[in-house]
Amino acid sequence: MPDKPAIVLVHGFWGGAAHWAKVITELHRRGYEDLHAVENPLTSLADDAERTRKMVRQIKGPVVLVGHSYGGAVITEAGTLPNVAGLVYIAAFAPDAGESPGGISQELPPEAFPNLAPDSDGYLWIVQDKFRESFAQDLSQEEARIMAVTQKAPLASTFGDEVTDPAWRTKPCWYQVSSQDRMIHPDNERKMAARMDPRKTVELDASHASLASQPGPVTDLIEAAANDLGGR
Repeated sequence: MPDKPAIVLVHGFWGGAAHWAKVITELHRRGYEDLHAVENPLTSLADDAERTRKMVRQIKGPVVLVGHSYGGAVITEAGTLPNVAGLVYIAAFAPDAGESPGGISQELPPEAFPNLAPDSDGYLWIVQDKFRESFAQDLSQEEARIMAVTQKAPLASTFGDEVTDPAWRTKPCWYQVSSQDRMIHPDNERKMAARMDPRKTVELDASHASLASQPGPVTDLIEAAANDLGGR
C-alpha cells in the first residue's frame, strides 16, 4: 500500500520474532500488509544489527523500525539506513553512543535481575519458573509458560556491546514505557525516552511483555508513527 510505510519488527532477548504475533495480527487487521519480523541470532549487537539491516535493505520505500527490549538497541544501531523513516521503541533500550544495555541496567538494576542465570556455554537465561514474574506477569500462566520454554537466550556478552552511532539522534522516534517492567527499570525507560525527545511517549500499566499483554495500545503507537511518516 503506497500510503503506508513498511513495518519491520525487531525482537529482544529471551524471545524471537513470534513475540510480535498479536501486534502483527492487529497491524494486518488495520490494513498494514508490508510487515516483516527479524529473527535475530542474539550473538552480538553487530550481528543483530547487520541481520536487521539486511532485511531493511530488501525493502523498497520507507520503513518504520520497531524494537522491543534489546531490540531497541538493535534499531538504534541499524536505523541509520536511508530508507528508515522512523523508530518506535516498545519497553526498549535506546542507548547513546558508547552505551550498552548492560551498562544502562547496572546504573538502575531492574527488579528481575536476580532471576537471570548463565549456562556453561555463555548464554544467559531467565530461570524458567521465574519467567512469568520477571518478564510477563500480566499474561496468563499458559502463555507465559510457552514463552519461558521457548525463550531464546542471548550470549551474555551481548549485554556489554556498545552502540556506535545512535539513529534516534537523527530519526523521528516514538516510545512506549511499561510502568510495571521488571526487566528494564521503568525509570530507565523514562530517562531514555525523555532524552531522545520523541514525537510521542505512551506509558502503559504493563509488564516487559507489553507487545503481548497490550497489543492494541502498542499497535496504536506504531500506527501513530506510520501515519505521521506517511509514505515518505
